[in-house]
Amino acid sequence: MSLEFLLTTFIIVASPGTGVLYTLAMGLTRGARASTVAAFGCTLGIVPHMAAAILGLAALLHTSALAFELFKYLGVAYLLYMAWGTLQERGTLDVQRPAETGSALQIVVKAVLINILNPKLSIFFLAFLPQFVRPDDAQPLTGMIACSFVFMAMTFVVFAAYGVFAASVRTHVLARPRVLTWMRRIFAGAFVALGVKLALADR
Repeated sequence: MSLEFLLTTFIIVASPGTGVLYTLAMGLTRGARASTVAAFGCTLGIVPHMAAAILGLAALLHTSALAFELFKYLGVAYLLYMAWGTLQERGTLDVQRPAETGSALQIVVKAVLINILNPKLSIFFLAFLPQFVRPDDAQPLTGMIACSFVFMAMTFVVFAAYGVFAASVRTHVLARPRVLTWMRRIFAGAFVALGVKLALADR
């Protein structure tokens, strides 16, 4: 496992995206436990994309315009749904006290869907993983699987750190309704922006 791979992975994982956004939202509104569960769900959502890249199935999304567009617009629709739910206080930023928090399964399902419904992720891994497997490696598949597990582990750790930090300032946010209102708007706008970015993405 090269240092270059670890540094590249960290930069990619730490860059703000839908998974980071959702984990931050859970930390701010439902606490450290919920944000850790969200980080776990986002990590699980990576598995299908990694499996697709390892098995070569991601090539279908790269070569088939119909398959790519289908997954892309499903992802866009889900991001817009998240934005709407945020503004309506029934979705991502539905601030609840500990006794009222949603189940861990609900948080995980939302987190998994966020990552699954992003076709660019499969194509990314199709191009990313092979770069760090030596051409003369006798077992390239083993190398790709090892890199995948490291990527997943780093995703969970970094996302959980984001969430725990957000949870640490949660009480300050809950004590200021105006801040909470603007926070909902900012998160909703971010979901819309990410949805637009995905809608404009090409294969």
